[in-house]
Amino acid sequence: QPDKLAVAFKEKKVTYKELYERICRIGSFLSSELGIRKNDRVMFTALSKPETVAIYLGIQYCGGVVIFADKNITPENALSLYEDSESVLYITDKPMKGYEDKIRLYSLKALYGCDESVDIMDYQMPEPEDMAEMLFTSGTTGKAKGVVLSYKSVINILTNTMNGIGIREDDRELIPLPLNHSLGLRVMRAVLYRGATVILQNGFVFAKEIEENQKKYECTGLVAVPASMEILRGQMQDMFVPVMSRFRYIEVGAGSLMLEQRKRLATQLPDTTIYNTWGSSETGGALFINVSEAVREGRHMDSIGKPLPHIQVKTINENGEEIAATHDAPGRLTLKGDMEMMGYWKQDELNAQTFSDGWLLTNDLVYRDEDGYVYMLGRADDIINVGGEKVSPIEVENIASEYEYLHECACIGIEDPEKIQGQVPALFVVADDARYSEEDIRRFLAGKMERYKLPQKYILLDKIPRNRMQKIDRKELHRIYREDSDDLMNPVIQAILTRKSTRKFTGAPIPKKQLEMILKAGIQAPTGHNMQTWKFTVIQKEEIIREIREKVERVAKEHKVHFYGFDNPTCLILVSNDRRNANGCQDAACAAENMFLAAHSYGIGSVWLNPLRTICDEPEIRELLDRFEIPKSHIVWSMAGFGYPVANGSSPVRRMNVIKYVE
Repeated sequence: QPDKLAVAFKEKKVTYKELYERICRIGSFLSSELGIRKNDRVMFTALSKPETVAIYLGIQYCGGVVIFADKNITPENALSLYEDSESVLYITDKPMKGYEDKIRLYSLKALYGCDESVDIMDYQMPEPEDMAEMLFTSGTTGKAKGVVLSYKSVINILTNTMNGIGIREDDRELIPLPLNHSLGLRVMRAVLYRGATVILQNGFVFAKEIEENQKKYECTGLVAVPASMEILRGQMQDMFVPVMSRFRYIEVGAGSLMLEQRKRLATQLPDTTIYNTWGSSETGGALFINVSEAVREGRHMDSIGKPLPHIQVKTINENGEEIAATHDAPGRLTLKGDMEMMGYWKQDELNAQTFSDGWLLTNDLVYRDEDGYVYMLGRADDIINVGGEKVSPIEVENIASEYEYLHECACIGIEDPEKIQGQVPALFVVADDARYSEEDIRRFLAGKMERYKLPQKYILLDKIPRNRMQKIDRKELHRIYREDSDDLMNPVIQAILTRKSTRKFTGAPIPKKQLEMILKAGIQAPTGHNMQTWKFTVIQKEEIIREIREKVERVAKEHKVHFYGFDNPTCLILVSNDRRNANGCQDAACAAENMFLAAHSYGIGSVWLNPLRTICDEPEIRELLDRFEIPKSHIVWSMAGFGYPVANGSSPVRRMNVIKYVE
């Protein structure tokens, strides 16, 4: 299907014919001009763009072994990866200042656009056991491990994904995941192998981008991780169901959906099939469950899935003996199949611990039911030993997630303060601050689990720490518990860390004195050169707020300006500033933030709405602003909604890699 769309990213579209020609040209250029030979390791920056797909397959076209580098890798880590993998070339456009003489570099853009006159080399079909690619994963020790995949592994991994999810030739799969990670990579491979279409997106940071790609490319499938589904739900609010229900299927991998998430998604999206996949870099997706079907039938709802017919699964004890594992006596998950990795790169000792008679041993403790479905209790080193009784953190999290005022939670084992049980469970929670109470959740859990499983300590957080793929970072939770930052917490810090955006309000009035204090907090914000050229326009009449929403929504849509809107705020505050003031935007932002934090301290929700900064000079909008006596010289930098929340908003995942300490 040469003219069919193969890969797209934003406005860039590549057909199968164009992709094929690029692959051939890139592979031939690598061979003839850069001297890449069979089995040479070639490292490259894996961007979420069509260039990545073409260069990835181009490296394999000339017999090279692909080494994936994260787009955010530092020069120091790039050198380490380059040396560890024994690469001969690094294809990137990232600045490598200070390392140019240590790494052989070539431009990614230049390679993608290499000379069309290059002679196309003949493709040599590899042997099934030839090395194809290497994925580096940090693992539990923190030491990077190179997962080596053969061509046989790759073909079986992508075939398992196609069959496990039911990818069709007419599907258009949206992949907002990094392509150097096994989940995004295996889905991308499977979609192309099926002859379907890959739509790439650079992460889940902006939910609006999901909606736009869905509309533009009529996407039928989406791949996500559990935490990203919560990010989307929090950002989209009322638009979550209308947008997500347009997908034929959604595959969630790199982690298990909590039981409450499964029930909610299956109920909210009855016409979209939800899949959850268990997999790893070492095996690809190996266990699959149709969550929608499980919830509908009320069976296997908390299972991590069932292996495909040609994947063997067994459970073993600490001595490596096969056992019939149960919930109370779980075993280590062990798999066998052609999807297995070749091994870890140059780690013979680790390989000896990982493989046994062709079986690949994992560190996951599981049991199986009579239908062959597998149930996860946790990683072996995460299981909590309470006086000899084994407690699964996942089980505690699943039960706790059904408490209505909890947004997310994570369980770890801590040393028993009474020095009796050895370990006891501790539960970190992100909750609706106005309604959550420790006493209430204790009562809730006491009626749903055995006494020894009950958390003995509750720690309130603004977010659960997660790694790059949004899995719970239990090491970080242990660090947080050890350092116990309660002594640093005060009302100001707590307000900053727990404040969330609210788009649905009850309509209950805000007391006048509290509103006046919120406005006073805004006026106390810093201003550039103390100019104070701002203006705060307060609107409380329901019919005027409704009129503003309708007009802003209509004009924003006409001009393709993002506006998710709001529902029933008690008050709108328009923060405007003189456009002649070079610091007007910053002044308004500081004032808005002060008001948001002040409101949160009173239990009042708020939301930042900023379409007016773009459309405030459109005739229909300016006429409205004239009625409010907002000067024509003013730009409305912020339209802020306030009111008591129907439910607390969810916390978006904060990227912690944006901090740099200069020594």
